[in-house]
Amino acid sequence: MSLAELQRIEAERVIGSYARQPVEFVRGEGTLLWDAEGNEYLDFLCGISVTSLGHCHPAIVAAVREQAGRLMHTSNLFYTEPAMRLAERLSAGSLGGKVFFCNSGTEANEAALKLARKARRGGDIVVVEGAFHGRTYGSLSATPQEAKQAPFAPLVPGFRAVAPEPDALRAAVDERTAAVLLEPIQGESGVHVLSDELLMSAREACDEHGASLIFDEIQTGMGRTGTLWAYQRSGVVPDAMTVAKALGGGVPIGALITGKRLADVFAPGDHGSTFAGGPLVAAAALKALELTDDPALLARVEQLGVELRESLAALPHVVEVRGRGLMLACRLDVSAPEVAARALREQRLVLNATGPDTLRLLPPLTISDEQAREGMARLEEALAGG
Repeated sequence: MSLAELQRIEAERVIGSYARQPVEFVRGEGTLLWDAEGNEYLDFLCGISVTSLGHCHPAIVAAVREQAGRLMHTSNLFYTEPAMRLAERLSAGSLGGKVFFCNSGTEANEAALKLARKARRGGDIVVVEGAFHGRTYGSLSATPQEAKQAPFAPLVPGFRAVAPEPDALRAAVDERTAAVLLEPIQGESGVHVLSDELLMSAREACDEHGASLIFDEIQTGMGRTGTLWAYQRSGVVPDAMTVAKALGGGVPIGALITGKRLADVFAPGDHGSTFAGGPLVAAAALKALELTDDPALLARVEQLGVELRESLAALPHVVEVRGRGLMLACRLDVSAPEVAARALREQRLVLNATGPDTLRLLPPLTISDEQAREGMARLEEALAGG
């Protein structure tokens, strides 16, 4: 089927909620993608930080194939070994509490919001400006961006947005606060790193007033910033965190992970999901965790991130570089959407623009040094065209 035919079907039959680029990808391997015409692309987006171990990692493919041939679904009315093993590994390797499985990041945030409000009997949720936590009603209400919220008002009440500054956040937390919800690095708004001082202020304010501190690690987690979870670098430990994206190695899974204080807030019937934590996705996530939680891999992510930041800063039209590890963005003095489109079309480099002046780069954690250099060379050519 041709690209033109796919576009015709989309125009006639698919709800227009995405602005797709005019490329049909048909195969992926590691850092590479191929379109329907056989052209090869370097992927510096990873399906928005999903395929962080590269496309079709052989070990994840093998785990999925083996599990698919054995059992794919039973519902959460019964036990399966992959789900229990995954919960054990996620909890033991992070906050030491318990795990609720879901299918996506926004669902993980919905679960976290419900958990926090049950723990504090309906208190307010404090978030910071520039945050993005999802598109369902609770997570959208926690996303203080007028363009995303306005068409869907009225939203869920009880959310308070403040500037991402320690004093402003501290002043917003009081005895009515159920939780503070933060991304350690804001992803969708352009890779803005929240300071350790801000995270510590949030921790201290929550402790003072009995509120819960929740970190949204949907994009920052699973090694993206050079540690398995971004909070580990700051030294600030949340009461719960939400994870998704790279957790499944390419298949859809999300999770709410609690510390001990919030581990037993939910009771049977409080929350649920038909597909969540099924054996197929749990088997994939177990393998993805095993591969990602590797000190050598994580150290290389940190080092390569430093090198890419330096390379980006030296490129034409780049006026600022932000991020940590392999979660990077650069602010341009030319149109970022035009550069991203030109990079895809002319240089066969996949990245995206998060706004009119910001490019986001999320290459695989497994990218080779040669591919990283090649990506920078291609980006330089795309920028020179501007």
